[in-house]
Amino acid sequence: MQIDTIDPMKTAMIVVDMQNDFVATGAPIEVPAARAMVPRLAEALKICRDAGIRVIYTAHVHRRDGCDMGLFDDLHPPIANRDALVDGTPGVEVYPALSPAPGEHVIKKHRYSAFFGTDLDIILREWGVDTVIISGTTTENCCHATARDAMFRNYRVVFLSDATATFDYPDLGFGSMVNTDVHHATLVILAFSTAHVMPVADLAERVVSDPLRR
Repeated sequence: MQIDTIDPMKTAMIVVDMQNDFVATGAPIEVPAARAMVPRLAEALKICRDAGIRVIYTAHVHRRDGCDMGLFDDLHPPIANRDALVDGTPGVEVYPALSPAPGEHVIKKHRYSAFFGTDLDIILREWGVDTVIISGTTTENCCHATARDAMFRNYRVVFLSDATATFDYPDLGFGSMVNTDVHHATLVILAFSTAHVMPVADLAERVVSDPLRR
């Protein structure tokens, strides 16, 4: 997928799961690389807001009684033990340095994809959006799943290579992977099959600021 120009009137920035439980120092599901890229994501948000691109956030949450847990209680102990991502707790709030601006929505989701079981698609179509910009954490799970589901719904997808991040993977029988390798592999896959992968600097160059060029 190649996206040469980005029309602010038809584009939305999706900030995926930049929550305290992932980003804050010592968080139960801490992703240090996500915290490290916060300044770059903040830069991307400024570019979008200055251009009039709508911004929408997601927050991965679960009810305390686990009724919306699905298989996450088998996959992630901090979620299963209710140590993280419990709806209504400070941990699910957006990391303060990236707080939503007045009027920007936060979509609560219960699975990796921001489209699964939410009203995100309804909101984007109401706004007349045909292009989405994906940022946040983690690259290969929630960001990847959201990008794929966006493409399946015929949205053009911009995936920000330096405003997404992930964590180190332990060896579960197939070897371990450091976060930079997981991140790079996901970008390669997405660039081939799903999205225009680009850094924030390229995003700034592609945003159309002159209405006559739209």
